Amino acid sequence: MKPAPPTRTPPMARQPASKRRSGDAPARSVGRPKDPGKRAAILAAAKDLFVANGYEATSMEAVAEAAGVSKLTVYSHFGDKPGLFREAVRAAAEGYLPHEVFVLRGRAGARRHLERVARAFVAMVTSPESIAAVRMLAADARLAGELGPVFFEAGPARVRRECAAMLAELGRRGELAMADPERAALHLLVLLKGELIDRALWGCGAGTADPDVEAHIGAVLDLFLAAHGRH
Repeated sequence: MKPAPPTRTPPMARQPASKRRSGDAPARSVGRPKDPGKRAAILAAAKDLFVANGYEATSMEAVAEAAGVSKLTVYSHFGDKPGLFREAVRAAAEGYLPHEVFVLRGRAGARRHLERVARAFVAMVTSPESIAAVRMLAADARLAGELGPVFFEAGPARVRRECAAMLAELGRRGELAMADPERAALHLLVLLKGELIDRALWGCGAGTADPDVEAHIGAVLDLFLAAHGRH
């Protein structure tokens, strides 16, 4: 009678983790956690380069070099150049208008809350980053078709949603009266941009340092509260 052949141990890669010896190398994890410091450095470099050079002239290699990381790291965090542009726009918008600006704290009154948002919004739409992006997209119809929706969703649309949510909460508190917070938010933001955005685009000095800005914000809020304030 022939002896039974020896049992062959399957390769280590196929062994269940519970049956591996303690000295074996651990299985490779799927993906690696992203470094938030590198992400922040990439976004800062991208914002500077997009403003200085425009979209087409800004390469992923240049962003990687300015951020002090590899090109592979840039692609790992953002996927592609449109993805990097989208996140750079979002980061710029959130730098001026973070979520916290729209959070209602205390009972300061609707006007005080609206003033805080209005000043931050005007600072954003007249900022060098915002003006450079609008000029860049306006100058190239093909680029506008590709990146316009990206810019709109990451910047203006996000701000409008946050503003509408704040107005709805002020309505629930009984401090404002409106049937449609989304439309009211749109009206408020368009009124705040007013002539300021045109002056900024044409280099006529609009910005938060302009002495007319506070008067403009005050007049817009007078008009908005005449329509939606509790009388």
